Amino acid sequence: MYPGYLKNLTYLITPSLGVIMFGMGMTLTRADFKRVFLRPHEVALGVFAQYGIMPFVGFVIARFLRLESLIAVGVVVVGSCPGGTASNVITYFARGDVALSVTMTSVSTLLSPLFTPALVYLLAGKWVEVPVMRLFLFTLQIVLFPVALGVFARGLLGSRVNRVLGALPVISSITIIFIVGVIIGASADSLREVGLRTIAAVVIHNTVGLFLGFLLARFLGMGPSKARAVAIEIGMQNSGLGVAIAKSHFGVIAALPSAIFSAWHNISGSVLAWWWRRCDNDLETPRI
Repeated sequence: MYPGYLKNLTYLITPSLGVIMFGMGMTLTRADFKRVFLRPHEVALGVFAQYGIMPFVGFVIARFLRLESLIAVGVVVVGSCPGGTASNVITYFARGDVALSVTMTSVSTLLSPLFTPALVYLLAGKWVEVPVMRLFLFTLQIVLFPVALGVFARGLLGSRVNRVLGALPVISSITIIFIVGVIIGASADSLREVGLRTIAAVVIHNTVGLFLGFLLARFLGMGPSKARAVAIEIGMQNSGLGVAIAKSHFGVIAALPSAIFSAWHNISGSVLAWWWRRCDNDLETPRI
């Protein structure tokens, strides 16, 4: 409604994402990394599903809905991103395996400089020329460096870091809201033209990711708690990273799917968590 307030602030998107990634690094502990070796099969399944389901589902949806080229690229970009940190909170509310969720998020994030550029190059190359090396260096810069800096800061501060940990989710949430606002403001005119199909693509993308993630985990013998963690991890993307990549390399329009995804996956994830908790409560309540 009032795009003018934010549309000229797109230059702040990349540093804003750096703040989020730094905060993520500060939340990581040795236990998160140890779980990679203690639960290798579960973590590997989650990461494989993350990069094996969402990018290709995004590609199919873009083809099926015949999206405009830059919007299609944006759908592939957000599908090729690692899991978002919000998935850990939603997993907690859904009574899923939070430890597994945190570890999958950490591993998929650390692997994103390799997988994200490669998948975007493989799938989005149909619509635009993909600068894969620049994508790799960019992802390395805005993901690994801030995360590593956050891990280093936590090690340096020791127990004193606990004083600020409680504020990090709030800071991350406000920063994501700002990033989404900037992208919506900068592309308000285009959003009015392509908004409905873009929203439809995002909703379908997220829904299919949640469904296939849960189905795959259950098929491979995981219990309900772990399957919920896998489903939420796959369905909820690091859309802030998607916005930064799409805007920096393909333009503001390509960042729209990530911006819409950022709002929608928190709604769908919260509803799903509420439903699963309700199902659990129904099972725990004696029938009269």
